Amino acid sequence: MHVQQQVQLKSLNTLNLNATVSHYAQINHPDDVVKALAFAEQQQLNVMILSGGSNLLLPQHIQALAIHLNIQGIEVVAQDDQTITVKVGAGQVWHDFVLYSTQQNWFGLQNLALIPGLVGASPVQNIGAYGVEVCEFIESIQVYDRELKCFDSILAQDCHFAYRHSIFKDFPDRYIIISVTFKLLKHASLKLSYGDLKQAVGDEQTAENLQNQVIQIRQSKLPDPRAFPNVGSFFKNPVLTQAEFEKLSQHFPNIPHYPQANDNVKVAAGWLIDQAGWKGKQLGCVGMFHKQALVLVNYADATLEDVKNTYTAVQNDVKQKFSIQLEPEPVLYSEQGLIQPHTV
Repeated sequence: MHVQQQVQLKSLNTLNLNATVSHYAQINHPDDVVKALAFAEQQQLNVMILSGGSNLLLPQHIQALAIHLNIQGIEVVAQDDQTITVKVGAGQVWHDFVLYSTQQNWFGLQNLALIPGLVGASPVQNIGAYGVEVCEFIESIQVYDRELKCFDSILAQDCHFAYRHSIFKDFPDRYIIISVTFKLLKHASLKLSYGDLKQAVGDEQTAENLQNQVIQIRQSKLPDPRAFPNVGSFFKNPVLTQAEFEKLSQHFPNIPHYPQANDNVKVAAGWLIDQAGWKGKQLGCVGMFHKQALVLVNYADATLEDVKNTYTAVQNDVKQKFSIQLEPEPVLYSEQGLIQPHTV
């Protein structure tokens, strides 16, 4: 493990924000985690975890040790007639792993194709798309526990998975994810609950076609970060109580919505933003994408302050029109390398 100093992170965050970190180390092996933490303790530095950089908001200067997870590998650890269990390194590119799983006739993850980021970040946010959440196929997560100072394995049922949430968000400074163990299906069981996806798949209801249609739909709506720097969906879809939704739908009967557990209802944040007039609208060099209002784009050389100004303006307009407070998805870091809450 080699520690570099004054490293520019612009190419390591998909919003393309200029951010220089005082210390940086790439982690290629689990043992490197222990060495990096020991260095940070010796130098009295906070530690921030870099995965694929697709869910980060970074300030221009960070005094901390950024550890960049690059642990690779896909290993079959068990199988039976119905399922196959595979352990995947935290540094594997998520989309590449989804494509590989389909090639191997392992089923379950096809709806999650083309989601940016690395495998290690997938359980943190409990990534989801088109009616599937990654927690449905996670068996366990291998971590380094910074509190107990040891490697450990956390079972899925102990991860407190919920919509865009997990134990790793509850305790962001405790666990460093080393690998994720998935239990996938050997027989295809396609989830086509979202209307546009079911229509796109049509009569050719195969896992490969499902995956291809997900990719095409996402490409048609979402900008490539290499062309339009972004972090994907910027806001969470609000989850309302049944009473809150009924009150809202009296004034806005066409609002897209999806039933959830406990009689809650999820509504489409992108629709709210669009109706508030922000689809394709910019504030300086930051704006909401013209094809998908849920995606915030850095159109020039934006700073974190520019991003904050834009998403706060979006929140305010949505709150005024719908009485709903949108919650940003990306993780916001301070200049000390610590995760901080988004101010309302």
